[in-house]
Amino acid sequence: MLYINQQVLRTDLAGMPLEWVDYRAAARLYVLGQVAYACGDALFRLRGGLNATTRQRSELEIHSIIATQGVQHAVTKRGADYVPPLNNRTLFQRDDHICLYCGGRFAARQLSRDHVRPISQGGADCWTNVVTACVRCNNFKAGRTPEDAGLELLAVPFTPTHAEYIFLMGRHVLADQMAFLHAHFPRSSPLLKRRPRV
Repeated sequence: MLYINQQVLRTDLAGMPLEWVDYRAAARLYVLGQVAYACGDALFRLRGGLNATTRQRSELEIHSIIATQGVQHAVTKRGADYVPPLNNRTLFQRDDHICLYCGGRFAARQLSRDHVRPISQGGADCWTNVVTACVRCNNFKAGRTPEDAGLELLAVPFTPTHAEYIFLMGRHVLADQMAFLHAHFPRSSPLLKRRPRV
């Protein structure tokens, strides 16, 4: 069942994922002639008023993935030195809402950002030094390294590529959008095992 807040994946002409947009923004891009092509399933059919001359009702079909014309913003995000912004929402998504110490799956409000090497010991606030931890494990670890606290990391923290970051930012990613994004992930990406979150 699709909801009115289902997101549309916007890409550049080359098919590089750029961002998620709602149906209103997608409709605006269609009307302005910015959509070069669409793929994926048709998500919405918007109906307008009647044309005074032809008496025809206008209709606009919005697909789950749209490629847009214009400035190629994603070109700079394809490089090996690109680092997406770090925030708790995408961090928790990267780690699939699993505490990387105890292995439990939790709601976002029960999770926290843990610095593997604590900031007090010179650790950085970066993707490769942070993991998702439940509040209990984070409090137990405190300002120690996992080794000092007798904990073991269940996965190696990694910096997502631009395409992986776009996936992590998505809500209710559909199967066709997931398949499209997977084609842009590195072959070694841990996110390739994820299923659509419908």
